[in-house]
Amino acid sequence: MNISKNEQRVLHVLAQGGRILYERAPNGRVTEVTCYTREGLILANCKLDVFNKLRRKRLVESKSSRPYQISEKGRRSVRAQLDNR
Repeated sequence: MNISKNEQRVLHVLAQGGRILYERAPNGRVTEVTCYTREGLILANCKLDVFNKLRRKRLVESKSSRPYQISEKGRRSVRAQLDNR
């Protein structure tokens, strides 16, 4: 599966325990997303278009209206990456 560099970054953050919080419009569509790392920092690369691509590919999921997290398919798709802290 072809995954862009920005999508890889977001998936990597989610695989480490991050989450995506979202705002919905009155019609039910997601209008704004914010990606948080497990430390509570905001990831700047996580824009609405990247989020929609990840959701369309079923790499992220939300259960019971909770924040979006990485799905099992997303865990298998993310490439290994060094964690430079």
